[in-house]
Amino acid sequence: MAANAISPEIFKAYDIRGIYPDELDEEVAYRVGRAFVQFLSAERIVVGRDMRLSSPSLSRAFIEGATAQGADVVDIGLCSTDMLYFASGKLNLPGAMFTASHNPKEYNGMKLCREKAGPISMDTGIADIRDLVLSGHFVDAPARGEVERVDMLQEYVEHVLSFIDRKAIKPLRVVADAGNGMAGMILPEIFKHLPCQLVPHCFELDGSFPHHQPSPIEPQNIRLLQDWVLQDGGDVGMAFDGDADRVFLVDDRGEPVSGSLTTALVAKRMLETHPGEKIIYNCINSWIVPETIRKYGGIPIKERVGHSFIKQTMAETGAIFAGEHSGHYYFRDNYRADSGLIAAMIVLEIISLEGKPLSEILKPFKKYYASGEINSRVDDIPGKLEQIARRYSDGRIERLDGVTVEYDDWWFNVRPSNTEPLLRLNLEAKSRELMEEKLKEVLDLIRS
Repeated sequence: MAANAISPEIFKAYDIRGIYPDELDEEVAYRVGRAFVQFLSAERIVVGRDMRLSSPSLSRAFIEGATAQGADVVDIGLCSTDMLYFASGKLNLPGAMFTASHNPKEYNGMKLCREKAGPISMDTGIADIRDLVLSGHFVDAPARGEVERVDMLQEYVEHVLSFIDRKAIKPLRVVADAGNGMAGMILPEIFKHLPCQLVPHCFELDGSFPHHQPSPIEPQNIRLLQDWVLQDGGDVGMAFDGDADRVFLVDDRGEPVSGSLTTALVAKRMLETHPGEKIIYNCINSWIVPETIRKYGGIPIKERVGHSFIKQTMAETGAIFAGEHSGHYYFRDNYRADSGLIAAMIVLEIISLEGKPLSEILKPFKKYYASGEINSRVDDIPGKLEQIARRYSDGRIERLDGVTVEYDDWWFNVRPSNTEPLLRLNLEAKSRELMEEKLKEVLDLIRS
């Protein structure tokens, strides 16, 4: 692919992503490898990849570019995104992960980070890397770098398990859907150290995703898991996305557990073991999250949606944990990186310690009724946001991320998509009737 054929559109807010090989091929990966090393003046980097069909050839091309630019490469091979972040933190090296996360099989991409898993977003490096890739203005290196292959799986397993008291874990029945993604490689290694019975589904690494899309935030992609939990008599169900950095839970009754409820649950446990700490949540999370943090003696901090904002605020405040509605859970002692797997282990610890079903444990947290995220195509997004702010000017208005309006018995947030002409609405109320009434009202305004 010639430089003039490379679309700048593949360089996104938080990563590089496109359809293989039409938008993102080995030539693009080679150039990004060179640009990444040149931009960071890196002498050594770590590279990992998921099980997508194009990941081996793309990561090889990237490594070729990085070594041509003079950097040594630690190649950790097949891994999850959070394992790549762990390697970046442990080795103190910038890192690149080949994955398109939850996207369909024809996609691939790269998630990039600085040493210690520091985020690289459009504003903090992706734009510079894009410009280097498109211009091809690379400074020739005096010598080629070398490649070292390192297996970090067992070190990573030990790190994940260090967040819980293994001796406290009861012989729970854990039904897991790896979505034919990287959790299929990692979960069996984790559960070798626990007394639980792992009931595996879709554990074969297969980048063609024969069972369902690896996107468990979509309700249709966890229906199978809901059925399996009931059929297999599971104490909990866990669904992971393709690169296994996010987890979505299903309780013992086959009911999905929202990202907000999981955040509240983990926050409570973190505050029991680390009293008085700061915990970050995003502005889409349920009211139950800041309420829980305060109730258990923590300090809640609200932030915009998106990992670069969360990680930056964690660094500035020293917060111990952060949770997003989208299944991303961040831990200070995990180099401030997100790990669905660590969150999942903490939930196992909670179920074990409380000695009652997850559905019972969650009951006190289920106080509010949420709409879930609803997208609407809007031509004039700034104009529509102003119209919404005017219409609800009698509420408490906040502009941290789009427009949030809060009343005593309901609230909503409307924010623009990073990548499409969409407005995303999340709304919550103290009763189902009020939630449904206000949802129709706000949606009618957005779509008018």
